[in-house]
Amino acid sequence: MAKFTFEAMTSAGKKTKGTIEAGSVEEATEKLRGKGIFPTKVKGGKSGGAKKNNAAPVKKKQGMIIGGVDQKQLTMFTRQLATLQDAGLPIVRSLTLLEEQMKPGLLKNALMDVSDDVNSGSTFSDALAKHPKCFDNLYVNMVKAGEAGGVLDTIMDRLSDFREKAAKLKKQLVSAMVYPVSVMMIAGTILTGIMIMIVPKFQKIFGDMGMELPSMTTVLIDLSVWMENYWYLIPVIPFSFWLCLKLIRLSQKGRFATDWLFMKIPVAGEIYEKGAVSRFCRTTGTLIASGVPILEGLSIVKNASSNEVVRWAIGEIHSGIKEGESMAAPMKATNVFDPLLVNMVDVGEETGEVAKMMNKIADGYDADIENLVGAMMSLIEPMLIVGMGVSVGYIVIALFMPLISMMGNM
Repeated sequence: MAKFTFEAMTSAGKKTKGTIEAGSVEEATEKLRGKGIFPTKVKGGKSGGAKKNNAAPVKKKQGMIIGGVDQKQLTMFTRQLATLQDAGLPIVRSLTLLEEQMKPGLLKNALMDVSDDVNSGSTFSDALAKHPKCFDNLYVNMVKAGEAGGVLDTIMDRLSDFREKAAKLKKQLVSAMVYPVSVMMIAGTILTGIMIMIVPKFQKIFGDMGMELPSMTTVLIDLSVWMENYWYLIPVIPFSFWLCLKLIRLSQKGRFATDWLFMKIPVAGEIYEKGAVSRFCRTTGTLIASGVPILEGLSIVKNASSNEVVRWAIGEIHSGIKEGESMAAPMKATNVFDPLLVNMVDVGEETGEVAKMMNKIADGYDADIENLVGAMMSLIEPMLIVGMGVSVGYIVIALFMPLISMMGNM
């Protein structure tokens, strides 16, 4: 048996330190939990009679890393870990089981290191924090809260629910963009082909006849000549726009201005805004429900938010609460959140159900986004058809007007 030093929280929420004899870190952790003490850190100490093994632990060979972390795989790992923890399996054993069944990649390699660190006495959250590419600040802090409260299985379950709902929302938005983008690319390719291959043949016919061309036809032929000579600039135009946007968003003011403009676009802007607010509500609600203090939770959410306008609003809420205000008052002052959200948060503060209210608000916003995505699709489809019809109609009229004029003169 070896002696282990530990830092832990009692059921009353008080910090405590001490030593315990056990055969391994896992056994020491289980013994402490059996006494109603929830360890936050367990470190190996001197052996109490067992023969010392000076050999270094053999580490598993890690595979070559290709690409980043598969978010679907990370969500599945979180759900499976929650199930294993609920079944009472030790954390190291759970990590080993899940790592062994995982495909080679960044997450598998990270879990090998995490398992080794936990086995050496590190806490699960500290081990996860060493791999920010796999486990973000939100993930690590929720695990830390679960360890402190001795409810890691519940926290992992909430975390997996959070990730699944976030993934579902992202999938809805991506799916909504696939159809219009595909149609625009196909339509653009067809129109480019007509302008480069068909229009020049009509230009030659008109030139041979020495006809005086209408302004519509002249504009079409000039555009065709430009596209034929400078076709390689066609993909450069959207790339240049994207690059300019990226350069503008390098500064905080640029990100704020572009996010504010995106939020003002009809339908699409509303989806963008509601998506950002939904993530804020769900993340904040999940953190509060997991036992993370409100100020610390807001700091985590602020760092995790990709919308600069919402980030600013979260900062204002954080400052207001720090100065002794309620959460609802600074939310209302930002004019970023709608009155219904503010009122629900106000009610949540009065009843002590802020986390529950925030998650309900997020569910409502997700439902709104789903309806808005359907409305946007209903709007985009006829617009694309009309746009394609107008473009083709213009080309047909511009090419046939000289021919009709010639036949009239004959």
